[in-house]
Amino acid sequence: MPGIAIGIQWGATRKHEGLYAPLGWDIISAIGFYPKISAGFIIADPHATKEIVLYRSRFPKDTADYDVLRFFGSNIVVTEGDEWKKHRKVAAPPFSERNNKLVWEETVNVMLGLFDKWGKDTQEVYIEHANDITFMIALMVIVTASFGRRVSWEEEEAIPAGHTMTFMDALHTVSATLQLKLVVPKLAYPFFKYLQHIQQANDELLTYMKEMIVARRTAQIKEERYDLFSTLLDGSENEKDSLTDDDLTGNIFLFLVAGHETTAHTMCFALGLLALDQNEQEKLYQHVKSILPEDELPGYELMNRLTYCMAVVNEALRLFPPVAYIPKISAEDFSVPCIRPDGTPGNVFIPKGSKLTLNTTGLHYNPRYWEDPNAFKPSRFMASDWPRDAFMPFSGGARACLGKRFAETESVVILAMIISRYKIELANPEQYEGLTSREKRDKLLATKAGITTTPIKVPLVFKLRR
Repeated sequence: MPGIAIGIQWGATRKHEGLYAPLGWDIISAIGFYPKISAGFIIADPHATKEIVLYRSRFPKDTADYDVLRFFGSNIVVTEGDEWKKHRKVAAPPFSERNNKLVWEETVNVMLGLFDKWGKDTQEVYIEHANDITFMIALMVIVTASFGRRVSWEEEEAIPAGHTMTFMDALHTVSATLQLKLVVPKLAYPFFKYLQHIQQANDELLTYMKEMIVARRTAQIKEERYDLFSTLLDGSENEKDSLTDDDLTGNIFLFLVAGHETTAHTMCFALGLLALDQNEQEKLYQHVKSILPEDELPGYELMNRLTYCMAVVNEALRLFPPVAYIPKISAEDFSVPCIRPDGTPGNVFIPKGSKLTLNTTGLHYNPRYWEDPNAFKPSRFMASDWPRDAFMPFSGGARACLGKRFAETESVVILAMIISRYKIELANPEQYEGLTSREKRDKLLATKAGITTTPIKVPLVFKLRR
């Protein structure tokens, strides 16, 4: 591979056309020099990817790359082997059909609260950065579906006795500053007020989570509840190899942060894509209008009928995968299948100890499997034969994201309710005059590195339809 690249984010920005196409291969080798010299492969071939996620023991997760998610304890993402099995046994059951129904209902309530906040007769609502709205929607939904704690758009949450900030403020600060906490040494904290505020938020969130564990365990009357926290705690207590309190807080923290940030960013990208493509937005509006009764709230039974909403979500996930890279390690010598530059099947030898990077961005833009991969075409997901092996926004195999259905359910409600009431347009459209469709998207939906793929600034206008 010619050239020198600083950091791994370059692969996400160059996608398939700038990284793999010039070389002809969907698997390329690379040598890393920092923090230590290491050889590895960056993979955008669905045949190889499928093999790697299928054989978990041969290709375990490189858990060292997930240190940012260890701050509150061990959890299902940062573990491997028998420890991972123990976490999964307890962490999987909370993501049930009952919880999905709860997610749907609470998302509807959150959206109604947002519309009340905007004003039912307000003709236009300008949002400087759409992610500010989607972030709060996802945060409010995850707090309710995880803890059964309802939060209003209007009411200010009171700071409980013994705390210095509210639960929502602590969670918001922690999730927004995770990367900063990872890279800044502890020695620097006493010298900067902002860093002290971040540490305070981390301490407060940990205290809140521990208080909830104690309150749930010592309650005289145990309510039957289907939020993630209650189900996780009940499952842990019933298991022979139960999780420690640190494990519980680690998994709860994971649900909160990973759950709301990925959905928030995906929804922000989806709204921006619809603003850029009014024809696609009209298709979605007509679809929602044909499914959703006039002036009625969407019920959970409509989830599987709102197929074009799901297609828009999937297309946003394809174009802007939340996690651009999935790190693995080769535990043994092995050969993975691939497609050679001439289109014939072949194999690539992977030596033991190699670092493997599953490049979801390269995979999602691979023209062998996606026709016109740079285009925003939700209809591609309406066909029965779309290339499932070349689509991996939630990872794959046994390590696939447990919250996939949670995120899909929430996303469909958000899109259906917004699009049924508002037409989404670009703010300051004159700034995009003379630009091609690709240039407009690059300008509006520019990204930066974060815990997940993060939109920088997406200014939009929401215009009332009736």
